[in-house]
Amino acid sequence: MNPIVRRPLIVAVLGLVSATALHAQVGPNAGVLNPNLASADEMAALPHMNAEMANWLVDARPYLTMSAFHEMLSPHLSGEQREELYARLFIPINLNTASEAEILLVPGVGARMAHEFEEYRPYPALALFRREIGKYVDNEEVARLEQFVFVPIDLNTASAEAILSIPGVGQRMLHEFEEYRPYRSMAQFRREIGKYVDDDELARLERYVVIGN
Repeated sequence: MNPIVRRPLIVAVLGLVSATALHAQVGPNAGVLNPNLASADEMAALPHMNAEMANWLVDARPYLTMSAFHEMLSPHLSGEQREELYARLFIPINLNTASEAEILLVPGVGARMAHEFEEYRPYPALALFRREIGKYVDNEEVARLEQFVFVPIDLNTASAEAILSIPGVGQRMLHEFEEYRPYRSMAQFRREIGKYVDDDELARLERYVVIGN
């Protein structure tokens, strides 16, 4: 393996994340870790991983998309190994913008289900995903799939619970998100939240938010 060295992601700024927040997901979490937030020890314990690979992945983050993470791992794991690993280690994909190739990275999703994911865009919230995808699979499978996806939340109207569902956001960062409302542009969000985190972490957080009309 030839580790790619990148600047580590600075997450624990101002005590922004707690052990609970590190495992938060926009969808419900049932044990799927986020590669941007999981510790090296947590990743090393997963299928087809070891301490060397886990440390390499930590050093190379942040990964802004699941596609970028997949690209890192592809030379080192087979397709079957990656699918088994992704069931436990995955960066949630944006339901409204993910490419078909990225949707197909979700464990257990084939071409037909990927088409259904795309069919009902745009998703204003996960409730629509649950309702529409629930036409094809049972509630248990909908809940499993929901672990791997997200719909961006509106910075100006999202509840505290919704903001805390963003991976890596804890109570301190929740306060900062709410402090600067109303947001009039993403540039304002970048400027204000950029006071507390570095550029890499800001880009990671930005994936999960929008400013509504």
